[in-house]
Amino acid sequence: MKRVVYGLNPVRELVTGRPQTVSVVYLAPGAAGPPSRQLVDLCKNRRVTLEERERHELDALAGPDARHQGVVAITGEFSYAELEDVLDALDERGEPALLVVLDSVQDPQNLGAVVRSTHVLGGHAVVIGKDRAAPVTPAAVKASAGATEHLPVVRVTNVARAVDDVKEHGIWTVAAVMSPDAPAPSDVDLKGPIALVLGAEGKGLRPLVEKSCDLKVRIPMSGRVASLNVSAAAAILLYEAARQRGEAG
Repeated sequence: MKRVVYGLNPVRELVTGRPQTVSVVYLAPGAAGPPSRQLVDLCKNRRVTLEERERHELDALAGPDARHQGVVAITGEFSYAELEDVLDALDERGEPALLVVLDSVQDPQNLGAVVRSTHVLGGHAVVIGKDRAAPVTPAAVKASAGATEHLPVVRVTNVARAVDDVKEHGIWTVAAVMSPDAPAPSDVDLKGPIALVLGAEGKGLRPLVEKSCDLKVRIPMSGRVASLNVSAAAAILLYEAARQRGEAG
């Protein structure tokens, strides 16, 4: 099954990381500027077919509300990673794991933003559920700025069971909660192998998933807004983990 990827950065990262999966890249006539020229050169170097299409045709491919920037790629179905493969690879590398597990996050923009933050801040994978959760859609790829083409995204049937599987590999699971009794991220040791577990916007983690986690953490907040967007919360926790590990300047 084919899928659509749109936007200059996502298409560039797709062609860079998985050129063999790209059927064709469509570019609007008259597209100019260094990013467009770089994409044309990249397609030629990677032997990816490049064709011109009118903007109304790209609108139809990407969707009327999509900001495709005059670039649309047709590629193969997104390839999700297997959790055991990710965990086994981390065991072999011998470096402390940094995973993000999302429970029932249904907004593809938030999913894409979390994948982007995870990739940029040194994370190894994002785990999502199959049910009541956003899959990797074209909107998620666009929001990730193409990070979905470089970072493993795992899709599991049961998030609570996935948390248990992660723990069996010696990875501590840290639940992001709203409880005033939970410590701040800076008061929790995030230097070792960890998985940050975050829930859906508004609802938070489901009780069974939260109960499965080893530790809880709360992001201190002030002001009148009750909570953070899940992608913002993930970025804060990922940055704190990177800071503690000496990876964030």
